Amino acid sequence: MDDNKILIKNIYYMLTYAYTTLRRDNFKDLASENFENIHDMFAAILGHGVAEQLKHGLFRSYVGINENLSTLKGKLSISGTIQNIIQHKQKLSCEYDELSENNILNRILKATMLLLIRNGNVKIQNKITLKKCLVFFDRVDDIELLTIRWDRIMYQRNNHNYKMLLNVCKLIIDGMLISTDEGTLKLANFLDDSYMHRLYEKFILEYYRYHHPELNANPDRVKWNLDEDNDMWLPKMITDVTLKSRDGRVLIIDAKYYGKQMQSNYDTATYRNNNLYQIFAYVKNWDKNKTGKVSGMLLYAKTSEEYQPSNQFMMDGNKISIQNINLNFPFENI
Repeated sequence: MDDNKILIKNIYYMLTYAYTTLRRDNFKDLASENFENIHDMFAAILGHGVAEQLKHGLFRSYVGINENLSTLKGKLSISGTIQNIIQHKQKLSCEYDELSENNILNRILKATMLLLIRNGNVKIQNKITLKKCLVFFDRVDDIELLTIRWDRIMYQRNNHNYKMLLNVCKLIIDGMLISTDEGTLKLANFLDDSYMHRLYEKFILEYYRYHHPELNANPDRVKWNLDEDNDMWLPKMITDVTLKSRDGRVLIIDAKYYGKQMQSNYDTATYRNNNLYQIFAYVKNWDKNKTGKVSGMLLYAKTSEEYQPSNQFMMDGNKISIQNINLNFPFENI
């Protein structure tokens, strides 16, 4: 298997940690697939996920409907009814709410499935699965992909199964959708680095939560070690992953997904200074009593860069290490 296929398969494994739904039985057969490209991987995930959701029915929510009717239903629209009279229509303009599958969640699913069906990299079998699913979306309107307000999407008890599906849609639409010179939209060949960074960070956090629950893995806010209790205007320090053991030891992990781990100063390669300053600040402000029990780690995703050395240092009584994970290795080796 070439490096690109290994990386794509590892993205799938990272997704299974980031979104626990993918570890359920109905997704397990995907783990044995060797995806040719990332589009086919997303098509397989979405095809399986939507097909499973259809067994329970599409999520329906109340949507506002304005309709001209012979008898009153809901609330009378005065302006609409007057307009009907002017046009010699013997109809009442009525406004009412109705349960419908034509809501924002299903519109996003439909639009994303259509994107993948039109992509030439997706296997025929996965396209067939998506097309079968789309039959159940005939009452769902299209949506302008670039107008989606992800921050307005709300999840509740009766639509929580949509969360993983919509997160995958967001990765595809926000992380891969690009405009061509002709003004049309198409999918890039890979996820944008900023989205890969977030996925990599989430994967590391959820990996420790799943395999090492005894370590209490969480992102944490590091308080500034101030002589006076006045942190006004100081930036917040939020860790990617903080591991805390029962004996009081703490490891702060800062996940980094960059094109380059090293920087060059006058032809001399060094670690990125901003990253070191950041992890050092986290560790020293956390360990305000100078116990030495707080350590820090910069954990890079290994890239094609020729020189990416690992190392560790004792800095004023605290251990700071620099490590990397080669995502082009088979996942069991990682």
